[in-house]
Amino acid sequence: MPTSIIIIFVFVFGLIIGSFLNCLIWRLRQGEGLMNRSYCPKCRKQIAWYDNIPVLSFVLLLGKCRHCGKAISVQYPLVELTAGILFAVSFAINSRAAFFGEFTNFQFSMLMLRDFFLISVMVVIFIYDLRWYEILDKVTLPACLVVFLMNLVLGFSLWNLLISGIIGGSFFLIQFLISNGKWIGGGDIRLGLLMGLALGWPAVILAIFISYFIGSIVGVGLILAGKKKWGSEVPLGVFLAVGSIISLFWHTEILNWYLNIF
Repeated sequence: MPTSIIIIFVFVFGLIIGSFLNCLIWRLRQGEGLMNRSYCPKCRKQIAWYDNIPVLSFVLLLGKCRHCGKAISVQYPLVELTAGILFAVSFAINSRAAFFGEFTNFQFSMLMLRDFFLISVMVVIFIYDLRWYEILDKVTLPACLVVFLMNLVLGFSLWNLLISGIIGGSFFLIQFLISNGKWIGGGDIRLGLLMGLALGWPAVILAIFISYFIGSIVGVGLILAGKKKWGSEVPLGVFLAVGSIISLFWHTEILNWYLNIF
């Protein structure tokens, strides 16, 4: 089957996972389980399967609930599209590497599973921290264990993962201790640990640098636009999630480009 066709299937799979992530984010916030049927958060009516098709249902319903007519948050199609695009990009990048013999079939399958899982976790962290300024331990801590084991299966050095995990967690722990918890929260420390265990060395350093670089640009822009003031709380997990994904995909290319400059 042509790679382009597979990428389309992967994109659709990502849309479906994105729909699940929307449900997961809401259920985490409400403290509910995942076994119950999806429902409208406004009128609490159950959503039929044909109204729960990723992106398409939102378009056909004109962004409104069929039952109560109230607006459906644009978060839903955006998360679905983001997951679909990121899954497709991950597959495209890794399939190219596999074509040149960098992975065995098993390694490629495990790598895709690892990437899809990590992308999903980062999407949840991004949205949850953006909306409620909180990074949940019930998300980051299990994810730490899962990606750590996956990376060991993929052949990552145990010491590389442990050291990068310590670096990622310690970077934020030091800031937490110096500021007495005023600069960052405890959730950022666990997210730093997750970044280290997921990305390894030196990709974790690049991810942190990219996160702070993007965060600085956005922060200054919000201040200039009058949306934020100096010292205002900023959802750091949003930028750490973005930096992690960028480093996951392109850390080798970015580091090689940087080293070639010097």
